[in-house]
Amino acid sequence: MLENLKDQVCQANVELAACGLVTLTWGNVSGINGDRDRVVIKPSGVPYERLRPADMLVVDLEGCVLEGDLRPSSDTPSHVLLYRHFDGVGGITHTHSRHATMFAQARREIPCLGTTHADHFFGTVPVTRPLSAEEVEADYEGNTGRVIVERFADLDPRAMPAVLVAGHAPFTWGKDAADSLKNAVALEAVAEMALGTWLLNSQTPLLEAYVLNKHYQRKHGPEAYYGQK
Repeated sequence: MLENLKDQVCQANVELAACGLVTLTWGNVSGINGDRDRVVIKPSGVPYERLRPADMLVVDLEGCVLEGDLRPSSDTPSHVLLYRHFDGVGGITHTHSRHATMFAQARREIPCLGTTHADHFFGTVPVTRPLSAEEVEADYEGNTGRVIVERFADLDPRAMPAVLVAGHAPFTWGKDAADSLKNAVALEAVAEMALGTWLLNSQTPLLEAYVLNKHYQRKHGPEAYYGQK
C-alpha cells in the first residue's frame, strides 16, 4: 500500500539527520496520499540510519494503523489533525532543531529581520499558546495539533508553512514530505540568523513591509520570476 509514498517519507526522514535537524530520534516526517485519506509516517523511536521504506506506518486520518508492524510516531495525532484542517498540505515535518526550538522554548515568535527570511516565510513565524494541564492530560499530541490550528485561525498556512509550539518545538509543512523538510531547513536557518542578529543589535527593526512583500512574491506569488519555469 502506498509504496511510492513510503519511499518519499522514508527518504525525508533519513534526510532529517543529514540536514542536522535532529538529535537522537527527536523528529519525524509524514506524507498524505492524493485521496487525503491515508498518511504515511515514521515509526516511533527508530534511529534514522536504520529506517527502510517497509518500516513506514500507514494510518488513517484518525491515526489508526492500517499497515505496519511497528508503533507509529508518538506525534501522529498532531500530524493527522493538521492534515484534516490544512487543505493542500501534503507533508509535515516535526523536529527539535536547535535554534527554532530555542524560540519555541522562549515562547518568542521569529521576526522577519531580513530578506533571507522573507524569501521563504511571509512575515513573522508564529508561536502557539501553551497547552493547559487539562489539555496535556486529556490528549497531549492531539491538542498540540489543535493549538496550531487555533493559532492559524487568521493566518494562511500556505504563506506561513511553519509554527513554533510554545515550550516544545517547531512544525513545518509543504506540498509533500520533501517540501516540508525543506521548510524545516529554512526555519532553522532563519531562527539562527534572527538570534545572531539580535545578539549583534537587540534594537534591529523588522524588515520593511514593502521589501518583505517583494522578496516573498518574487518567489511565491502569481507572477513569481525566481528560478526556472
